[in-house]
Amino acid sequence: MSIPEALTVLKAELSHVFASGLVDLLTQAFADATPIHQVEQQLWDRLLELGRTCLAAFLDGHGTGDLGERLQLPDGRETQRLPELHERRYVSIFGEFCLRRTVYGSREGQALDFVPLDNRLQLPASVYSYLLQDWDQSLAMEQAFAQVNHTIERMLHLRQPVDSLEGMNRQMAREVGCFRELYVTPPAAEEGAMVVVTADCKGVVIRGQGSPTVCGGQRVGGTRANQKRMAAVGAVYTVDPYVRTAAEVVAALFRDPDYEPRPRPQPRHKHVWASLSEPSGRQRSGIDMVFDWLAWEHGQRSPDPRRPTLLLCDGQEALWQACADAFPDQPTVPILDLLHVTPRLWQAAKVLCGDRSPEVVPWVRRWLTQVLEGKVESVLRGLNRLGREQGLRGSKKTTLHRIVGYLRKNRARMRYDEYLREGYPIASGVIEGACRHLVKDRLERAGMHWTLEGAQAMLDLRSVHVNDQWQAYQSYRIDAENERLYPHRNFVAGEAFFAMGA
Repeated sequence: MSIPEALTVLKAELSHVFASGLVDLLTQAFADATPIHQVEQQLWDRLLELGRTCLAAFLDGHGTGDLGERLQLPDGRETQRLPELHERRYVSIFGEFCLRRTVYGSREGQALDFVPLDNRLQLPASVYSYLLQDWDQSLAMEQAFAQVNHTIERMLHLRQPVDSLEGMNRQMAREVGCFRELYVTPPAAEEGAMVVVTADCKGVVIRGQGSPTVCGGQRVGGTRANQKRMAAVGAVYTVDPYVRTAAEVVAALFRDPDYEPRPRPQPRHKHVWASLSEPSGRQRSGIDMVFDWLAWEHGQRSPDPRRPTLLLCDGQEALWQACADAFPDQPTVPILDLLHVTPRLWQAAKVLCGDRSPEVVPWVRRWLTQVLEGKVESVLRGLNRLGREQGLRGSKKTTLHRIVGYLRKNRARMRYDEYLREGYPIASGVIEGACRHLVKDRLERAGMHWTLEGAQAMLDLRSVHVNDQWQAYQSYRIDAENERLYPHRNFVAGEAFFAMGA
């Protein structure tokens, strides 16, 4: 059946069957006083039927793609039609279809040279339509695969195996690396005055990474079957200065009732990505991979060396070493996240005053004010002096010594008086939020454990989703797949396809 014939039949069916059917549905709903939500459901089911009918007519109009017994391809090769039609499953948002296609090649059982109908329709490599893949995986960015299946089944009356959704996720993520390299720099007018580079790590439970069972199913030393692998999370954004005083920061952190914060500048064009560390000795660590990307992204965003570059991390030395390696010859401002200082001040106050002492809050407030005023050495000397005066012993002495050591090791990154005067951010809320949203909210739900490949695929796609690049990525990956699968697709484009098959 040709396209004109198929559309003529479809037009008659739509006019006489579907139109009258919809009118009958509404007439009956009026008569029965059907609640509107039930009418909506009935209309939706009819529209799904309509979509299936229309798509079936569209496919029928193309026939099998028979272009004659022999065919010369655009690259000069000549190929022949194989005697048997090849069937292919295609699952659309309107249901499943079986496509019967004419194929060209040397002989059955060998790789095919050309499938006209596949090229004409630009079918995906998967049996699932691109639109269905988009909907499935967009939901999967926030929901478990089983829940995605349940949601799509309720909406489209279409059931998909969970393992198919997982495989679809891994396949969809394969082009993320290439897509990331085609980065488009945000307009300079939309960027803030300074660039912030920040990173952190978050654990992901990886299936089968624990010790194997021995002697009747026991695990040596109580180790688990599934263990966590650290994912390095990085973010780059720009922001305008937000000048504050030490007193303002303290008032905000202690939630003083009379303190009203001024509106603060929002991060602009925040881009995030996460990479899992591979097993030792196999590949580079996740931190190294993420910092390669951070350095590249920074170079795209900050070509002007006069724009301040701020490195904002917690006290993890591996992150600071990666900062040094990634930005060896560039002027940067290292900043220790203030919210990794405050817990240690609270801990020191409780060691020195007792957990329930009323002196804890005043001491923490005093020390925090001094730290923000650039008096880190005064705080360190004060802590050591109080520890000696109280004659701390055992675990309390060890705890205080560890706190002082942490602050002393990081004091070069604690020039908060300078940072506040310049309006620099001093807390890594952006990366903490990225760790929570990008990793924890999806990969650390109760009972979840991942393969390395599956976890990295989800992290790659979620980074695209979080960066508001989802639709751009879908277009990119479809175009890339068409280039790979159908280099001769223009050969069967337009009316020439039907003329050749006439």
